Amino acid sequence: MNRLLIPLLAILLLATHAALAEERPLDEIVAVVNDDTIMRSELDRRTDQILAGLRAKGQRPPPREPLERQVLERLIVEKLQEEAAHRAGIEVSNEMLAQAISNIAKRNGLSVGAFRDALEQAGVNFDDYRKNLRRQILLQRFKQRAVVNKIKVSEREIQAWLARHKADLAGPSAYHLRHILIATPEGASADQIAAARKKAQDLVERLRNGADFGELAVTESDGRQALNGGDLGWIESGALPDVAADAIADLPKGGISEPVRGAGGFHIFQVEDIKGDNQHMIEQTHARHILIRVDERTSSKEARRRLEQLRDRIENGEDFTTLARAHSDDKGSALNGGDLKWISDEDVVPAFAEAMNKLAVGEVSQPFRTDFGWHIVQVLGRRKHDDSDERLRQRAREQIRKRKADQQAELLSRRLRDEAYVDIRLPQ
Repeated sequence: MNRLLIPLLAILLLATHAALAEERPLDEIVAVVNDDTIMRSELDRRTDQILAGLRAKGQRPPPREPLERQVLERLIVEKLQEEAAHRAGIEVSNEMLAQAISNIAKRNGLSVGAFRDALEQAGVNFDDYRKNLRRQILLQRFKQRAVVNKIKVSEREIQAWLARHKADLAGPSAYHLRHILIATPEGASADQIAAARKKAQDLVERLRNGADFGELAVTESDGRQALNGGDLGWIESGALPDVAADAIADLPKGGISEPVRGAGGFHIFQVEDIKGDNQHMIEQTHARHILIRVDERTSSKEARRRLEQLRDRIENGEDFTTLARAHSDDKGSALNGGDLKWISDEDVVPAFAEAMNKLAVGEVSQPFRTDFGWHIVQVLGRRKHDDSDERLRQRAREQIRKRKADQQAELLSRRLRDEAYVDIRLPQ
C-alpha cells in the first residue's frame, strides 16, 4: 500500500497540468480491448499527467505522438490486468479505498477533508481520483496474488546469490540506473531478434552521441519504467538483476552499456550515479524478559501486579532465569530463562525498545505494557555489531523475490496482451 502514497506536491503538479490541457469537444475510441474500450479523453488525461511529471523533474518532454502510443500500450495492459483481476475475484472494497485515502492524507499532513479540498482546488475531481486510486490498488493486489505470493526462494538460490555478489561488497554498494528495453515476443523468429538487436544498437549509438536517455526511454522503451524516463532508481549492488550486473560491471558514472540480451529482449542501461561503503553496524542489546499476557483470565491490573512482585523478588536476590522459566508467558524465551539473546531495536516493538534502551547494564525495568502484554526486562550487555552477513542473507532473499516478481509480472503482462483482442485506432 505504501507505493500508493503519492506525495501531495506531485499530485498537484500532475493535476495542474492536466487541468490546463486542451479539452476536446468530442470523445472518440482510440482502442478496443476485448469487450472494453479506451477513449481519447482517457489517453489525453494520462498523457498530460506523464508530460507534467517529466516537466516537474526538469526532463525535456518527448514529442506527443510517439509518447501517446507508449501511453496507450500501458493503458491496454492495465485494462487487461483489471479484467484478469475481476475474473480472479479480486475487488477493492470501499473500506479499503477509504483507508488508502486516509493514509495518503496523513502522510501529507492533512485531514481527509483538507486533502480533498486541495485536490479540488488543483482541478482534480475527487470522484475521479478515487476511481484511479481504486484501480491502482486493484492492480497491485492482482500482482500480489498472481505473481508475488507464488514465488519461492530456496536456500540454494540464496547461496548462489551470495557466491555471485558477496565479492561485490568491496566495490560500489548501489547504483542509480536508467533502462531501455527493446522487447522481443515469446518464440521470436531470427528476423525479429535481429531487428530488435539492430534497434538497440542504433539507440546506443544515438545515446553516446548525446541523445537524452530519458527522452528515448519514454518514446522507444518497452520497459515498465519507460514512461518514467526509464528511471529504475537506486538499486543495491547485490540486488542487480544478472543482466544489469553484467552490463554495467565496468561502467563509470554516466556510462551507457552495450545492448544485452536477456529476459524479454535487449536491455540498455545508463549509470546515473554510484554509492559505496557496504559495512552495516548496528547497536545491539543482550536482554532477557518476563511476559505476562492479558486475556480473559488475567486482567491488565493483575498482570502488572504479578510482575511487580516478580521484580521485587529479583531485586531481593532470586534468580531471574528461574523465575522466567516458571512464570513467563513467552514460551519461546522462557525455556532459556527469558533470554532474548542479542537484539536490535528493529527486532522488537517500539514500546519494548523504548523501555529497554532506558536501562543501565544489569538494571531490571519497572513493568511496562506492549501489545503482547506486560513485561519486565533486564539488560545484560550492549555492543556495536556488524550484521553485514545477516543483512546480506536477508537482502538476498528479498532481491531474489523481487527479481522473480518483476520478471514474472512482465511475462504475465505480455501473455495477457498476446492473448487479447486489441484494435488500436490511433492514426498512423
